[in-house]
Amino acid sequence: MKRFAQLFTQLDQTTKINTKVNALAHYFQDADDKDRLWTVAILSHRRPKRTVTTTLLRHWAAEYGNIPLWLFEESYHVVGDLAETIALSLPPKESDQDQSLSYWIDFIKSLGALEEEEKQEKVLWAWRQLDDAERFIFNKLITGGFRIGVSQKLMVRALAKYTGMEENILAHRLMGDWTPDTTTFQDLIITADPSDDLSKPYPFYLAYALEGEAQDLGMPEAWQAERKWDGIRGQLIVRNGELFVWSRGEELVTDKFPEYKVLAERLPNGTVIDGEILPFKDGQPLTFNLLQTRIGRKNVTKAVMSKAPVVLMAYDLLEWAGEDIRQKPMAERRKLLEYAVADCHHEVLMLSPIVSFSNWEALAQERAKSRELHSEGIMLKRKDSDYKAGRKKGDWWKWKIDPLTIDAVMIYAQRGHGRRANLYTDFTFAVWDGELLVPFTKAYSGLTDKEFGAITAWVKKNTVERFGPVRSVTPHHVFEIAFEGINLSKRHKSGVALRFPRISRWRKDKPKEEANTLDDLKSLL
Repeated sequence: MKRFAQLFTQLDQTTKINTKVNALAHYFQDADDKDRLWTVAILSHRRPKRTVTTTLLRHWAAEYGNIPLWLFEESYHVVGDLAETIALSLPPKESDQDQSLSYWIDFIKSLGALEEEEKQEKVLWAWRQLDDAERFIFNKLITGGFRIGVSQKLMVRALAKYTGMEENILAHRLMGDWTPDTTTFQDLIITADPSDDLSKPYPFYLAYALEGEAQDLGMPEAWQAERKWDGIRGQLIVRNGELFVWSRGEELVTDKFPEYKVLAERLPNGTVIDGEILPFKDGQPLTFNLLQTRIGRKNVTKAVMSKAPVVLMAYDLLEWAGEDIRQKPMAERRKLLEYAVADCHHEVLMLSPIVSFSNWEALAQERAKSRELHSEGIMLKRKDSDYKAGRKKGDWWKWKIDPLTIDAVMIYAQRGHGRRANLYTDFTFAVWDGELLVPFTKAYSGLTDKEFGAITAWVKKNTVERFGPVRSVTPHHVFEIAFEGINLSKRHKSGVALRFPRISRWRKDKPKEEANTLDDLKSLL
């Protein structure tokens, strides 16, 4: 655990990629296989399940630290991170043990079956053994909130440096439905053959937002254009007569979309299609909100399927007849994809249409039609590009439409987390409905550090009421809120829900009386 805590500190204290890669590679060199595996799992968001509620942890920490609970809670709001607040509140450790990372993870997992008093006794025992840095890690793991500034791509680079293996092979091996309980470091990383796991997807190739003007990309004929659909990116896999569906978030979602099961019989074995899981009915896409009604359900009923039917809008073909074809040019993969979709001949599998254009001005006009076609913009892919892993610049770009905007009044504020724990960064915004301000969205990003500092100073002087960490403030400041889409919602007082809301600018030039109305907002539906 001491070694892992040192690694965390090293990673947390630098933004330099090579420094992080070297720190991870050295850690993999020194750690045992169990700790290596759990480190890979944690950085791949495969954390142990929470076995103790945060409410209990707060009470126990306040009691052990001899701090009134109200003071602990106020400190938590200032610090902004529960794991760190607990670590700072506890008295010095009473003994010194150096158990492994995997030991403490097994310890945390074992708490799930215990009664509350037994859990408390064991957690207090653990806190007594660990120093401040180790307690912080332990608390992060037990609360299920462990996050660190390391992408999977960066971790793959570190594993490649340690093992001497190719990054694309390692990236593929880390995909799939594995946990440290179902494999070993040797089986997963060193000796595993990617073909051993029939369900394993390929790493997704992700596009960057277009920088500059489209014409800067060169000759139009070198590029393929498609609509950017608003669904869930996924891979559909058929191998050995079985079908698997993976989301971009590396979640196996086959059971969420039973419509696709018929494709196991219609697509040949050794087929992997990259596409968009898209709500679709009567010849056009439906809203993303409808798709969300299926994601959180354990059982997808016929009624749910009827209300929110889906297709797979196919973008790319990654494997064909059992062969990995990602290195073939995009144009060649596209021809094979067209054949695969036509040969399958089923309405649930659709080919993402190519948008024809002779020049960049014509494509800009097509992009302008996106919202009426229920699309988010245009995808541009170089015709001679291979299918890479992760986010890479140069060959794939997303040219999204400009967001919708509305001017709104800030009415609530809450402190942020981490380095912004002392700043008010989380805001609730409202629009006018007659003489009343009706809250309609929250937003957490879009201002500079200087602006966050200025609004924090203002909030402290203009707080009207307190609701725990939330501050009700005097309605005064107007902000322009940008968002990608808007839908009706019965769950919100305003009757609408926004997609990807964020602050686009602080409208210091506009008084609160000139903010938009609820009717203005609903006119964007």
